[in-house]
Amino acid sequence: MKPKVAVFDFASCEGCELQIMNLEEKVIDLIDIVDVVSFREAMKENSNDYDIAFIDGCIVRPLDEKRLKEIRNCANILVAMGSCACFTGINGLRKQFTDEDVKRTVYGNAIIENNPYFDVFQPKAIDEVVKVDHYIYGCPIDRNELAEVITSLVMGKKPDIPNYPVCVECKQKENICVFDYGNFCIGPVTRAGCGAICPTNNCGCEGCRGLVNDPDTESELEVLQRYGLSLDDALDRFEMFCYQKGVVK
Repeated sequence: MKPKVAVFDFASCEGCELQIMNLEEKVIDLIDIVDVVSFREAMKENSNDYDIAFIDGCIVRPLDEKRLKEIRNCANILVAMGSCACFTGINGLRKQFTDEDVKRTVYGNAIIENNPYFDVFQPKAIDEVVKVDHYIYGCPIDRNELAEVITSLVMGKKPDIPNYPVCVECKQKENICVFDYGNFCIGPVTRAGCGAICPTNNCGCEGCRGLVNDPDTESELEVLQRYGLSLDDALDRFEMFCYQKGVVK
């Protein structure tokens, strides 16, 4: 019997879910090995009977927290999908403001008191609420990596998510370092798996996949010093996706 898969979204742009549909003909191959029973962005059907849950987005409300715990109770395997789910991503930028400031800026004088939909707290990554079994990083996720993760889970294998820096993929593509073009890049300490898509297109890495587990900070410092930059310059860059000075999972 094929494993039953469900996809759920919380606070996000839902771009990671769109990547599932961007798999195009590969979707047919995946449907051969899994049964998708719930996926709001792509189908009307819905079921609480599933084996694997993919979570897109971070948690920003008590009602989200409650719903996520219910999903975790139903799922044998739970996968955090994308930067928002893995470490709050761009949503994490809201951590520099109070909840009241955010609500006032977005909704102005609208009456939002005593409404659970506007009862928000500081963004939380999925594993700050429930146990996460696997992570798929990126903003958005890489669709080919997603397909590999699903295939691995169906086979009972641990997904092979890279834990080496983007620079490795850059060298494999024989790219000229973007620092030599006068651009800034945090690829030396950012987790690979994206195919170095940004540096390949002459844009410095923004760190959307988060830090590698054991970043080589000394090498990063050497690179920064070579180009007259500081560690604070790199940490500030990380705030785009990993707010709070690059402290990510």
